[in-house]
Amino acid sequence: LNLLAVKISRLPWAKPGQIRGIENNMSKFTFTSESVTEGHPDKVCDAISDAIVDSLLHEDKDSHIACETLATKNLVVVSGEVRSKGNIDVEKIVRDTLEDIGYTDSNRGMDNKSVDIMIKVQEQSTEIAQGVDQSEDHEQGAGDQGLMFGYACNETAELMPMPIYLAHRLTERLSILRKDGTLPWLGPDGKSQVSVDYVNGIPTSISKVVIATQHDDMIEKFGTEELEHRFVQEEVIEKVIKPIIEKSGLKTSDSFIVNGTGRFVFGGPDADTGLTGRKIIVDTYGGAAPHGGGAFSGKDPSKVDRSAAYMARYIAKNIVAAKLADKCEVQFSYSIGIADPTSFYVKTFGTGIMSDEKLTELARSIFPLKPAGIIDHLNLKYPRYRQTAAYGHFGREEELFTWEQTDMVDKLQLIANERK
Repeated sequence: LNLLAVKISRLPWAKPGQIRGIENNMSKFTFTSESVTEGHPDKVCDAISDAIVDSLLHEDKDSHIACETLATKNLVVVSGEVRSKGNIDVEKIVRDTLEDIGYTDSNRGMDNKSVDIMIKVQEQSTEIAQGVDQSEDHEQGAGDQGLMFGYACNETAELMPMPIYLAHRLTERLSILRKDGTLPWLGPDGKSQVSVDYVNGIPTSISKVVIATQHDDMIEKFGTEELEHRFVQEEVIEKVIKPIIEKSGLKTSDSFIVNGTGRFVFGGPDADTGLTGRKIIVDTYGGAAPHGGGAFSGKDPSKVDRSAAYMARYIAKNIVAAKLADKCEVQFSYSIGIADPTSFYVKTFGTGIMSDEKLTELARSIFPLKPAGIIDHLNLKYPRYRQTAAYGHFGREEELFTWEQTDMVDKLQLIANERK
C-alpha cells in the first residue's frame, strides 16, 4: 500500500494529500528559518546603506546608487558608486541611523557620537551608465546581469512561509519591547530561529524556538550569571516568544532556548564586524525558496537585483492570492544593458490550476518584465528602502511595500478562466 502511494504521488496529476492517511505517515519534515534584529551588525550596515539610498532618491529620483557599508569596532566605512544630482551628508546619515537603531553607548556595541566614519564613494562607471540609461534610441536596460527569485505560499495570511514569518515577528518584537521600555535591559543585537514541523507540506506545529538577545550587564543586580540568565530567559519567553507563537495557531512543544551560551552582553559591531548584504536569506524567504545572485540593500531600483526580485514576489503573491496555485516560484534573469529578461518562468510545484507553461505565458502577458516597466508599476523611484533593511523585504503589508499588493488578482482570475 505504501509503495502504491509513492507511485501515485509521482503522477503528474497527483496533488498533495490525495491519499492523506498514507501520505501523512510518509511526508513529515521540520524546516527552520532565522531572523536577526535591526541591531545585528550586518543589519546595521543594511540600514545605513538603505538610508543613503533613500536620501539620494529624495534629492534626485533618478539617482543610481550602489552603496556598501562595513561596521566594526569604533569604525563605520561607507563605500560605493553613485551618480546623482543629490547632495547629502553621509556622515550625518550614519550617525542618525545608529542612533535610531539604539547604538548610542559603546557599552552596547557602538556610540554613534564618537564612532569614526570613513567615506569612500566614487562616480558610477560611464560604461555601465551608457547601457542602463534610457534615451531616444535605447530603452532602459538592466543594471547588471543576474538572476532573481520570488515566492509565495498560502501558509500565512501574508502568503509567506511560516518559519521565516514567525522568526521575523520575534526579532521585531524584541526591538519593539526594547524601544518602548517594556524590556529596557535588552540590547540592540539579537537573533531568532524557528523550527516548524510539516505534515504533507502543511505546517502543523512548532518544535523549537531559539532566541539570542543582547542584554545589559545585570550581575550586580542578580548576584550570579545563573540568576541573571534565568531572569532573561523567563522574561523573553513570557513577553517575546509566547505572544508571537500563540498567534500562529500552531501547536508548540514549549521547547525554547534563550541565550544558549548563558550571557550575551558584548554585542553589536564592536563584537562582530557587519557588512551590507550578508543576510540575504533572512531578507527573503528563510531558505524556503532560492535566492538570486545579489543582495538588495544599498541599491537603487535600476539594479534588477532589487527591483526584479520585488516584481518576482509581486507576481508570485498575486498568483497565489488569485488561488491559481497554493505556492508559486518565479525566476527572472537579465543581461546588463538589455531590457528584456533572458529568461522568465513560473513554477507551482504541482499545485496550479493550470500548467506552469500556461501560467508563465499568462504572467508574461500582464506583468511588466522590463526594468523601466517594473520600476514604474511598483513606483520604486521614491524613498522607502530604510524600512526594508530589517525584518524582511516580503510579507509586510505596509503602504510603501508596493510589491506586496494583490491588485492583479481580478485580472489574473479573469484571464485564467478565459484560457482554461
